[in-house]
Amino acid sequence: MTRPVARQPLRRNARSNRARILATARRELGRNPDITLEELARASGVVRRTLFGHFPGREALLEALAEEASETLRSALTAGARPGEPADRALGHFVFSMWPVGDRYRMLLALARRDLGAERVAEILAPARAVCTAILERGQRDGVFPAHLPPAVMSAGLEGLMVALLEAVNTGELTDAGAPVAVAVLVAAGVPEEKARVVVDDMAPVALPEMPAAE
Repeated sequence: MTRPVARQPLRRNARSNRARILATARRELGRNPDITLEELARASGVVRRTLFGHFPGREALLEALAEEASETLRSALTAGARPGEPADRALGHFVFSMWPVGDRYRMLLALARRDLGAERVAEILAPARAVCTAILERGQRDGVFPAHLPPAVMSAGLEGLMVALLEAVNTGELTDAGAPVAVAVLVAAGVPEEKARVVVDDMAPVALPEMPAAE
């Protein structure tokens, strides 16, 4: 029986090329979702053969971006977890941890259902949806959030709000570091605006995480 060949680690310059291609794709796909791989190669400063050596087609490139986004999201959730805090602060920290991830990968919003498919998008977002739903469930139990909607339904609504705000960033209507978004999400979850502002103002100086360089 033939054993599978172990995948060899990429050499340093190959890793650098791959990271540069992905970073360029994140930027350029946000500007033009229909950009060709040849155009991406030029924008990345690599020859066509180099890009196709890493990503043999558009599907492979988008899947690499999706996996990168998934890993970044999981890391951000771990870094932003505040299990012992009141639910309103935990939800604020959740927004602050997710906003930079959404900002980095907002170009996937335009491509998600067309190129990745709804199931793949749901798979990527599942950890964030589970965390948000758990915070809302705890907050409803503790009387921090009203219980007029089931936690999972409220979570979906808050996700839609954040997506809409990211789209506003895409169109240039919103330039934001996260604090007004956190206030908007807390208010949408049922926290009075004045209290939401106090919660966010208290955490804003330290809440925004440093986004790691994607490789």
